[in-house]
Amino acid sequence: MGRDGFLRLQFERRGARTILSQSRFSLPLQAMTPTALADGTAYLMLLNPTGGVLGGDHLATEINQHAGTRVCLTTPSATRIYRTAGRPANLETAIRLGEGATLEYLPDHVIPHEHSALRQSLRVEMAEGSRAIILDSMASGRVAHGERWSFTEVDSRMEVFQCGKPVFLNRTKITPAARNPREIGLMEEFDYLVCLGLFADGMEDWLPVTAAMNAELEREQRVSGGVSLLARGGCVVRFLARSASDMTSMNRKLWDAARELVVRAPAFDHRKY
Repeated sequence: MGRDGFLRLQFERRGARTILSQSRFSLPLQAMTPTALADGTAYLMLLNPTGGVLGGDHLATEINQHAGTRVCLTTPSATRIYRTAGRPANLETAIRLGEGATLEYLPDHVIPHEHSALRQSLRVEMAEGSRAIILDSMASGRVAHGERWSFTEVDSRMEVFQCGKPVFLNRTKITPAARNPREIGLMEEFDYLVCLGLFADGMEDWLPVTAAMNAELEREQRVSGGVSLLARGGCVVRFLARSASDMTSMNRKLWDAARELVVRAPAFDHRKY
């Protein structure tokens, strides 16, 4: 029958640090206690202690960052979408950034199991002077079990607004039964798809950022991708990988480079345990 889960987090600035001022949740959503990084960022893991998402689940997350806050959100592992004979799983996330706030939203990838169906949306509203790094990634399925593109549907939507104006609207809908993703010009032999968005209100010179991102991609021969400038306020990196380890390694390299160039913060240990 599915379950309704809800998570609401609010962050405020206290001196040089960001604190979690409000937290409310209902299972199967939960959040761990944040830790403070050296630059004052609140580093927080978002949890689903049930181990995965079932058909009919509706999980909604709301995150509010007050002015000047710095928040890094991730997950301890990949999100597994289990098979369903009926309704799809629904994941909805809405994030609002106050003036001068910084967001790093870097969840692990989605793994859709055989006969699973997922509809997910992410909406980020950025105020004046705010910055964000946003990751969206998925696997073709449980590759080790031979489940490549055997899910029913994945429908993913990302929307980013700066000062009320849309800067990035992206929708990825994959229905393997309608069109095989292995076709030439689509995923071909790759099993992992990644989209990394970098956004900063008021930042004008994005050419050094795109050059640095492209340089990281070119140094790794096991992935294939590129970088695109947005009309204003950001750029988007897209790449394909053959293995989870190749994808994870590239995600970390791009994240470290983006932290330095966009967030103006040093890299840190990515350890999650």
